[in-house]
Amino acid sequence: MRLFQQSGLLHVDEMVVPDTSEKDIDAGKVEEYLRKLYKNEEIDAPDGYLYQNLGILKNGKVTLGGLLFFGRNPQRYLPNFCIKAVSFFGNSIGGSNYRDSRDITGTIPELFRDGMNFFTANLLHLQKRQNFNSVGVLEIAEVALEELLQNALIHRDYTINGPIRLMIFDNRIEIASPGKLPNSLTIENIKLGQAVPRNNSLISYCAKLMTYRGIGSGIRRALTAQPNLQLINDDEGIGQFTVKIPRPEKDL
Repeated sequence: MRLFQQSGLLHVDEMVVPDTSEKDIDAGKVEEYLRKLYKNEEIDAPDGYLYQNLGILKNGKVTLGGLLFFGRNPQRYLPNFCIKAVSFFGNSIGGSNYRDSRDITGTIPELFRDGMNFFTANLLHLQKRQNFNSVGVLEIAEVALEELLQNALIHRDYTINGPIRLMIFDNRIEIASPGKLPNSLTIENIKLGQAVPRNNSLISYCAKLMTYRGIGSGIRRALTAQPNLQLINDDEGIGQFTVKIPRPEKDL
């Protein structure tokens, strides 16, 4: 499957999830999508025929992309397609003590929302010349965190049965997503805005329900906001793509 995916012959997000049915689709989430898709038109209640046209339902079963965006409980069938988030004491992943640890579940928009909430709850808010009564500015550029987390959720390799990991250490944060970059992409390519989408359905849904633009500019925007971030494409075995961002040194 992974080889076919890399060659562009297979889009995993369009495959059906076994044992699912129309009952696993949250009609309210589909209606929200339709309202954003057809802003000034009257929307009928979604049905099986519409679900098939939208690529959410196929042969009576829910597609992977449909479940990840419109499912009632995606992790019932896909328990490892979640976010594991930990804020450690110290700088080692081997540390046994942590400030905060969460298993974040739900659809992709919910994973994004709760992942960002994890960052804002565990990173410092700094005063940067704003009024004393104003809320502090997050120590890591929020636009960079948004772009990187969305990229991890949309572009990860869904042939790999593993979670996205958000890790906060005293000196850095890391966002690690399963799967190396597709064969034709390099770190230099994506810095220039080139993109080879793995998950076309997810990109289509995301463009309407989130702030994602889908034109390859996310990494460039993140680098502009946070120039010191480091991109690591580990292509050993099934691979992993990791972003590391140093945290500002704390004043003693």
